[in-house]
Order: sequence, then C-alpha cells, then structure tokens
Amino acid sequence: MTVAAYTLAVLLDLFCLFLGYRFLFQPGPSAAGYGVPADPAGDAGAYLTIKGLRDGALGVVGLLLLAFAGAHAEAWFMVGVALIPFGDTLIVLRNGGAKAVAFGIHFATAIVVLISAGLLFAV
Repeated sequence: MTVAAYTLAVLLDLFCLFLGYRFLFQPGPSAAGYGVPADPAGDAGAYLTIKGLRDGALGVVGLLLLAFAGAHAEAWFMVGVALIPFGDTLIVLRNGGAKAVAFGIHFATAIVVLISAGLLFAV
C-alpha cells in the first residue's frame, strides 16, 4: 500500500504542476477545459494566471512535503487541497458550466485527492 500511496500522491502533485503550466501558457484552452470558458485577453487573463500560479505552487508544495516532511504531512495537505476541487465544482455549476464537467472532473478529483489522503494516512 505504501507504493500506491506515494505513487498517487506524486501523480496528483505532478498533475497540479501540469495544470499550473497549462493555465500560465495556454490560458484559453485551459479555461474551457475547466468548465467555464474565459477570454484570456480580457479581464479574465489575470485570474487565469493566478489559477496557474496557485495550481503550480500547490504541486511544488505537495512534492516538497512528501520529500521532506513525510506521508502524514502530505496526507493533511491533501485533505486541505481537496477543498479546491470541491469549490471548483460549485464554481462551474454556478457559472453555467456543464454538470458533467463539474462532477466528472472537479468533484471526482476531490474524491481522488481524499482517497490519496486516506492512503497516506495508512502508511
């Protein structure tokens, strides 16, 4: 179970880095994939950059916690981080996004993050 716990945690942290990269360098397609399209050339450009920095920083912090503080610290980090995709679910729903995206991407991600936390707590 230790290998599965660490592997899932590393994959989720790397996924955060990937999302951050996409929002920084491909903001339009990233926003559409998020479920609420935005015009990166308009007012939304700054917010898409903020999202990219947030997601990328979370990935870095997660990897650092795993490497230097251990599984238990990473587990608590994952519990806190799970609030973000739960919130993203509500954002997509409140802004006219597809329910399939809200639940199939964001809500499902939150559940996977909580599963990762549970596995890390068990290590």
